[in-house]
Amino acid sequence: MVHALTLYLLVALPFVAALLIALTAGGSRALHSGLAGAASAGGLVLLAGLAGPVIGGDIPSTSVSWVPQLGLDLTLMVDPLGLMFAGLILGIGLLVVIFAHFYLYKGEATGRFFASLMLFQGAMLGIVVAGNVLLLLVFWELTSLSSFLLIGFWQHKAEGRQGARMALAVTGGGGLALIGGMVLLGVVAGSFDLATILERGAQVQASPLYPAILGLILLGCFTKSAQFPFHFWLPHAMAAPTPVSAYLHSATMVKAGVFLLARLWPVLAGTELYTTIVTSVGLVTMVFAAVVALFRHDLKSILAYSTISQLGLLVMLLGFSLETAVLAAVLHILNHAAFKAALFMAAGIVDHETGTRDIRRLGGLAKAMPVTAAVATLAAASMAGLPPLGGFISKELMLYETPKLALFGLPWLLPVLATIGATFSVGYSLRLAWHLFFGRPRDPEPFARAHDPAPGMWAPSAFLTALAVLLGLVPMLLAAPLVGAATGAVTGGAVPEFDLALWHGVNLALILSMIAVAGGALMLWRHAALLRAWESIAHLDAKRMFEAVLAWADTWLRKFIVATHTPSLQRMLLATFGVIVALIIDGALVGGGTFTGARPGITASAPAIMAWALLIAATAAVVNDARQRFRVLIYISVIGLVVSLAFVRFSAPDLALTQISVEVVTILLLLLALNLLPKAPPILSSTPRKWRDGALAVTGGALVGALAWAMLTRDAESSISAFHLANSKPGGGGTNVVNVILVDFRAFDTLGEIIVLGIAGLAIFALLDTAARGSAGARLAKWEEDMPHSPERHPMMFVMASRIALPLTLTVGIYLFLRGHNQPGGGFIAALVIAIAFLLQYLAAGYDWTDRRRRFGEHQMIAWGVLVAMATGLGSWLFGAPFLTSTFEYFSLPLIGKFELASAMLFDTGVFLTVFGAVMLALAQLSHIAQRAARAYAAKRAAEAGEAP
Repeated sequence: MVHALTLYLLVALPFVAALLIALTAGGSRALHSGLAGAASAGGLVLLAGLAGPVIGGDIPSTSVSWVPQLGLDLTLMVDPLGLMFAGLILGIGLLVVIFAHFYLYKGEATGRFFASLMLFQGAMLGIVVAGNVLLLLVFWELTSLSSFLLIGFWQHKAEGRQGARMALAVTGGGGLALIGGMVLLGVVAGSFDLATILERGAQVQASPLYPAILGLILLGCFTKSAQFPFHFWLPHAMAAPTPVSAYLHSATMVKAGVFLLARLWPVLAGTELYTTIVTSVGLVTMVFAAVVALFRHDLKSILAYSTISQLGLLVMLLGFSLETAVLAAVLHILNHAAFKAALFMAAGIVDHETGTRDIRRLGGLAKAMPVTAAVATLAAASMAGLPPLGGFISKELMLYETPKLALFGLPWLLPVLATIGATFSVGYSLRLAWHLFFGRPRDPEPFARAHDPAPGMWAPSAFLTALAVLLGLVPMLLAAPLVGAATGAVTGGAVPEFDLALWHGVNLALILSMIAVAGGALMLWRHAALLRAWESIAHLDAKRMFEAVLAWADTWLRKFIVATHTPSLQRMLLATFGVIVALIIDGALVGGGTFTGARPGITASAPAIMAWALLIAATAAVVNDARQRFRVLIYISVIGLVVSLAFVRFSAPDLALTQISVEVVTILLLLLALNLLPKAPPILSSTPRKWRDGALAVTGGALVGALAWAMLTRDAESSISAFHLANSKPGGGGTNVVNVILVDFRAFDTLGEIIVLGIAGLAIFALLDTAARGSAGARLAKWEEDMPHSPERHPMMFVMASRIALPLTLTVGIYLFLRGHNQPGGGFIAALVIAIAFLLQYLAAGYDWTDRRRRFGEHQMIAWGVLVAMATGLGSWLFGAPFLTSTFEYFSLPLIGKFELASAMLFDTGVFLTVFGAVMLALAQLSHIAQRAARAYAAKRAAEAGEAP
């Protein structure tokens, strides 16, 4: 229980901090960074309490059923691999928060920055401690979204917006592939539980779906970790503030792909397909990015390509399918996180204090910035793999592993290319330190401004650099227990023997390392000549290629959408009816069935026949007088009335009440809307088209009628109706089966429907709110009434009748609401009835008079309605019941007697508020527009008559 609480708190702390920071967005920088730092520090304390048992072999875990039908459980666990990554996420996260507090300029939106940073930290923690692969996917996608916010933090910069979009497009696309791969993996393994999947590696690799699973998962990993050819998004993400770069590109986001490769190593590794693909991609990425980094001029761009190269090294090691290579990768993850975060912070300090990141304008900064120079030089030396730093040990372990694998049957290929990559790594590391801090200043302006910042800015990078030094001096003491345990967690077996030391004698790895150092020093010496040769070569621009591909995809997708979704109602109806015809033929003719079932019919009475004839006549009148809009409204109201009578005839009073209420609201809404439109629209269809549309309509009606006949003449014994009728009272506490279904049995559907209705109301408001401005407002000002009006704008009889009817209608609405669980009524019907009463006030007394007396806001009512409905569903969780489960109980009061209270009433209250708010928002806004139009018309007539407005 203690471990379960610790795990939940570990993941929840960053999200809680993000929420608190967002709620206090107007607060000070110290408040925001303090909340972020407290969450990171608190997580480190919790993690430290788990470290001893985890390294000792205990794996604390907890699981809560979330969506069991999908296999999605809220399962969290911390093994040594998760412990190591969680420590990096929280530890470097805390240092980045401190650095960002001093780095961000005055006036920056620190609330938005730190809230996004904590959101990202929580998502990354979720990935590394998730014990369910579907849960891991949820957090994986959240990292893409939160990194989009961080990379595009400086919204006023075009490169920031472009970099954020590019990162989201590439990593989001890879995430879609990963979803497919993870789902297939869970299906093949027979479980989405991570521990179970890791035990069934042989079963997965024996499946014919293994190549597809491997390809999809690798796409997700490679895009996230910027592997070639998906590397190009990472350099453009450098438009983010430097604290973001230091965090996302050293210890977190780009490491997510490496983490997932390590996590799934027991399941995916060991096959020739895996080894060839992963090793090749990692090797190419390592060499290619190292070459590019040597010739970049922006400090963050150099570090970006060096990150890509180092990530390629890690991917390559994990691709070897060797336990000793995994150990080298685990050690280098620690080293890379330390020196790369320190270097990004140093680059940020240089940019902050000199005003430029262009290395061609810098030089000799060691004199002006001695502390920054010492910290960055040591970190660069670790990145170059120079002794006695931690990077030297992990680089030597990498070179030691390369001869063990004959890639493509060539035993020399890996050692040679890996040494070339290491040589360029030394070259760009030495160039970064030498050209930046030593030699003579190239531009006096940045040098004159340069100075070491306050300790709060350089202390985090100094701490990380010290860690990189200690990882070289005392690696067995500092890192061996964690590295060994994490390696065992990756391989799922025994940990290979290892000795993390600076000296292992003269061997091939040392010789290759010396070659790399010598080659890198030579590149630094001859860098000017190499740069001229590099610039003389034509290079492909990945950004332009990406944008060209997006433009091409956008063009052809638009053409495809237009071709398949032509904005023609007739064509879409034709396609719909074609599908219906095919289904009818397949179900009734091919299947051997008939349209008419065995259920006997009932005799039609004379009133029913008259109502049916009236319905047919009104429908025909709608078609005949389609251009006479007000007449059509009258005919439609007749149709709605007949349908309501049919519901009453077949014992469906709830449906009848709903139909009548909806008809009244709809007619009034259309009357308001059509008052502003021409009463006789232009002819839009030619005679042949009318015949075509008529044939289409008759065919469609006949088919729908046939389906209705087929359904109505069949017995309903096998339907779910019997269950609802039997369980409405004992299970839902109500005798009105329709209402119990809406607020209990299928309450989740109702929740979705009221959310959609609320969104529709807000959309209508937004669309109509612009009707009085711009070109629409100009047209409204020229509006002409084309029908005679009564000289009395607000007839006294209508005004008084509507005011007398208001309290009576409110009483009826409350009555319908309270009786809805056991008698016809409910929140939806009550909302419509009361909305009609308020709408009559708008129609009778005018918008201005009514609006001045309004005491509620429709927007807030919609929001409260949805929140109340959701809170009712969430309340059931507190009692261990599924979401939206209702309960009821009977009570007795003096004078009143025995009565029932059901929790479904609260849910119905949410339905009432949302429906009433949405209807009133739409109708009031239409009334407002109509009032403006009337004012414009009256002002125009007054001006023509020479009267004062």
